Amino acid sequence: MGVKSRGRKAGTRSKLKKSRREKFTVTKYLKEFKIGTYVAIVIDPSSKKQPFHRFHGLTGKIIGKRGRAYIVEVWDGNKRKQVFATPEHLKEIKVV
Repeated sequence: MGVKSRGRKAGTRSKLKKSRREKFTVTKYLKEFKIGTYVAIVIDPSSKKQPFHRFHGLTGKIIGKRGRAYIVEVWDGNKRKQVFATPEHLKEIKVV
C-alpha cells in the first residue's frame, strides 16, 4: 500500500479546475476593491499564490489591505476568520 499524499492542495482535483474557455486576464489581476466591499472567494488555479481551498466559495467583507492582497473576513462555522487573498481570487457581490 502506498502512502496518501497530504499536501496543501490535496483533494482539490475538481475544486481547482478551470473550464476550457476560461483564461487568466490581466484586468482580473489588477482589479481594485474598496474596504467594506462584499466579495466571494473564487480561487483561480492558474495563479500560484492562493487562499486555502477550504475558503473557496465563501463570501465575506474586505476589512483591509496588506501589500497587493486584501484581508477578507469570513465565517468558518461559528468562528470569524481572516483570509488573505489577491484580487484574482475575489469576485465582487451585491448585498441588498
